[in-house]
Amino acid sequence: MEIFEAIRKDHEKQRLLMKILVETSGDTESRRDFYAELKQALVDHAIAEERYFYAPLMKSDQTVEQSRHAIAEHHEIDELLEKLDDTEMSSPGWLPTMKKLRDLVEHHLAEEEHEFFQQAGKVLSATQKDNLAGKYQSEMDKTH
Repeated sequence: MEIFEAIRKDHEKQRLLMKILVETSGDTESRRDFYAELKQALVDHAIAEERYFYAPLMKSDQTVEQSRHAIAEHHEIDELLEKLDDTEMSSPGWLPTMKKLRDLVEHHLAEEEHEFFQQAGKVLSATQKDNLAGKYQSEMDKTH
């Protein structure tokens, strides 16, 4: 498995959780559970991705700017997660913030998959792609 496949698999889980969450309402057990799962998935993914995808790509002039941009988006995602944490789930403000998070995450995932992966594919060797996938997956497995 290459690093792109490992990351894309986690992206699909994130998309599914966000789709479910924006269809929930009120302070319900299912909303709390799905949000906790999404938050953990986003946090774990960002850490593993920054270590085993962006860090190696920061070393190349071809991908350093895109790596910085993606890491900045991770910080924006963290800020929205904090805002959701500080908002009562039953509050009328929770769902609009969740939708804002979904929009940001979907934008981030689309940029990675449709632009950045192609650029990274030119920078990383086949061996690097496989090795990084193993390290990324190992990091993700530690958290589950």
